[in-house]
Amino acid sequence: MKPGEMVVRIERMRPADIDRCVELERLLFPEDDPWPAGAFRSELSGSHNHYVVARDGDGRMVGYAGIALLGTHDHPEAEVHTIGVDPDCHRGGIGTRLLRALLTVAGHRGGPVFLEVRTDNVAAIALYERHGFRVVGLRKRYYLPSGADAYTMLRPEPTGADQPNEVLA
Repeated sequence: MKPGEMVVRIERMRPADIDRCVELERLLFPEDDPWPAGAFRSELSGSHNHYVVARDGDGRMVGYAGIALLGTHDHPEAEVHTIGVDPDCHRGGIGTRLLRALLTVAGHRGGPVFLEVRTDNVAAIALYERHGFRVVGLRKRYYLPSGADAYTMLRPEPTGADQPNEVLA
């Protein structure tokens, strides 16, 4: 663990976590149509989706993340759907832990990983670049209703030492 990182446990998301996810969505994405509870329920019910949460030492959920495992057995790919961290916990390494958990799941199937990120979210872009993502496209007015642009980022299939290994509690 690096200095300044919070101690957290990464666990599978449960339906009981949805209310806290909605609360965090409203804090994090007020101008971009935060996900309602129904969206999280739908994501959790998808057999190709994998969602995790980060809990602090007191068991309080301080972050969440989700990925869709897509493609076929011969041509797998994945798409990061969301990562959110409680604003009070930013810069504590939680986003990194959540991303590593998603990349570990994707790595078991292989293939590239895609995501979209607001072009003005400098911290998230830096996090993704540190994990091998690069900008491959621009989606104008992707986020609604704000009209913010998004970069499409790609992480090619990692090999060997590049493979993350986040253990879920």
